[in-house]
Amino acid sequence: MAKVRLENVNRKFGNINAIENISFEIPDGEFWVLVGPSGCGKSTILRTIAGLQTATSGNIYLGDTLVNEIPARQRDVAMVFQNYALYPHMTVAENLAFGLKMRKENKATIAQKVESVGRSLSIEHLLKRKPKQLSGGQQQRVALGRAIIRQPQVFLLDEPLSNLDAQLRDDTRAELKQLHQNLGITTIYVTHDQIEAMTLADQIVVLNQGKIQQIASPNEIYNHPTNRMVATFIGNPQMNILPVNYQNQQVIIENQLLKISEKLAAKLTRINREKIDFGIRAENITISGKEGDNLGELQAKIEVIEPLGKETLVRASLVNSNLILNFNTSASDNIKTGEIIRIKLDLDKLYFFDKITGENLSN
Repeated sequence: MAKVRLENVNRKFGNINAIENISFEIPDGEFWVLVGPSGCGKSTILRTIAGLQTATSGNIYLGDTLVNEIPARQRDVAMVFQNYALYPHMTVAENLAFGLKMRKENKATIAQKVESVGRSLSIEHLLKRKPKQLSGGQQQRVALGRAIIRQPQVFLLDEPLSNLDAQLRDDTRAELKQLHQNLGITTIYVTHDQIEAMTLADQIVVLNQGKIQQIASPNEIYNHPTNRMVATFIGNPQMNILPVNYQNQQVIIENQLLKISEKLAAKLTRINREKIDFGIRAENITISGKEGDNLGELQAKIEVIEPLGKETLVRASLVNSNLILNFNTSASDNIKTGEIIRIKLDLDKLYFFDKITGENLSN
């Protein structure tokens, strides 16, 4: 096992910066997840750590060893790919044993390790089968087993669950987390799936356009995003963003006046911007069911209702506007598509973002 440190790592393809000034240090034994939209550079970072691509500049350390000039096969890392990359002509046992045979370990040791890894992944009954005789989930376990059996310093996992169906992906994700807890090997996991990022990670690295946006724990990322990109990428449904005009202690959202508290007015005055974006998560919007002070209320038209069993996801547009809000409500609420309702924003759960830079002004 080893810590992983990147210092100002850049990777260019011609004139294009795939990743730019990437710096972080993963402590020994932690599980970090690189997440972001397609093309953000997360797989490039992983492949650069593995030695499959060469950094244009910057330094990469595994433990205390600078590995920039060390070939991939000598870096003592194990990588699991999206497509599993199993040898189709070999049995499961032969796939698991391949790396050990290349190291010229003795047959008895190899057999013992194959049996042990097969048992830990519940694939011991599959050892004589070939990949084409396995399901996607079984192939994924074999790919993980081939990485585990080498006992590397670092695991590198590149969207390993993306080819599995939803239920199998959930099950395998839980097994992967348990496996890491048992093995304690430093792990870097790449995904575009924010649920995987939130459930697996000790720390999340959010990337966009080749640059790090934020590094923090899942709870910190969710509750204190550094900017609008992070706020809207993490969370399902994504955070609602409301363009706001604020003048003379009045908040205008599209064509509606939003009545706010004195506390919120004072906060907005300190921010000292006429045009900002409000952000609010779906769980902090409710249907207003009774007369009150009207604080934080807006009129909306229900566009789509999506029953989810215990709750309902509602997609609504502000009246006379194209601005869409998503929020959750009780499955027992009697609402209909096309209905005009009043929705209430929890004013204590608002986020404020700079309209130009996207910076979170709430922190």
